[in-house]
Amino acid sequence: MSLPIGVQVYSIRDEAEADIVGTFRKVKEMGYDGVELAGLYGHSPEYVKGVCDALELVPISAHVPILDMINEPDKTFDIYRRIGCKYIVVPYVTEERRPGGDHFFAMIDEINELGKKAREYGLILLYHNHDFEFRKVDGEYGLDILYSRIPKENLQTELDTCWVNVGGEDPAKYLLKYAGRAPVVHLKDFNMSGKLPEHLYALIGMDDDKKDDEPSTFEFRPCGHGMQDMPAIIDASVKAGAEWVIVEQDEPSMGLSRLDCVKTSIEYLKSFEW
Repeated sequence: MSLPIGVQVYSIRDEAEADIVGTFRKVKEMGYDGVELAGLYGHSPEYVKGVCDALELVPISAHVPILDMINEPDKTFDIYRRIGCKYIVVPYVTEERRPGGDHFFAMIDEINELGKKAREYGLILLYHNHDFEFRKVDGEYGLDILYSRIPKENLQTELDTCWVNVGGEDPAKYLLKYAGRAPVVHLKDFNMSGKLPEHLYALIGMDDDKKDDEPSTFEFRPCGHGMQDMPAIIDASVKAGAEWVIVEQDEPSMGLSRLDCVKTSIEYLKSFEW
C-alpha cells in the first residue's frame, strides 16, 4: 500500500502565481493527492480551499515564514485552519536562528510556544530542515537539539531528505531515527559532482547577493533521477509512520519545465511497489 503523494507548490510557483486553478488541475491530473502550500498568491483562504475541494486535492500543509507566525500568530494560524490544512511548517530560518547563531536557543523557545498556539487552532507544527541544521553545537546536531528540547506534541518533523543527505547523514536512517514523529516527508532528489557550491542557497533564491563565480555542480532532480536511494527513503518513510510524502524540486533541471519535473517525479513514484 503506497502513501498518498503531495507536491510542494514552491516547485511550481511561477505557474501557480499565474493560474492557481489550472496549475492545481494539472497536478491532480498527474496523480497527486494533495498540495503543500507556499503562499496564497493573492487569494483568500476560502478561495484556495474552494479550489482544493473542487479538484479533490488535500491541502496537506503550508510553509509559512517563522516571523509571520511570531508576529501575528492568531491571524496566521487561523488562515491555514480555514483552508483545512492539518500541518503548518517552519520552512527556513536565517543565520542568527541557525545552530551557532545568536538566536538559536531563543528560537527553540519561540517554536515551542508556536507549537502550543498551533494546537489551539487544530494545527500541528512541523520543522522543515536544510543542511545547516546539521552543524553541531556542543557535539550535537542543531536539528537534534531542536527536537530534544521541544516535546513531540508541540513540534514534529518534516525531514527534507535531500538536505539530510547534503548535511552528511543517510536520509533513510535519519527518518527511522524519528519514527513516530515524521508525519510528512519531503522527497527530493539531486545530482552533484565535485564539491558543493560555496553559496548553496543562491540556488533556491535565498542568497541572491552571493552567487558563485563558477557554474554550480549541484542541481535538483526529479525523484528517481539523481543520487538519492529513493526506494530506501520511501521504505523508511513507511516504517517511520509517515502519513504523506511530498515532492519538492526547488529548481527545474534536465531541460524540463517545472511542471514536467513534478510530472516526472510522480511517474517514477508510481512505477514501483512501495
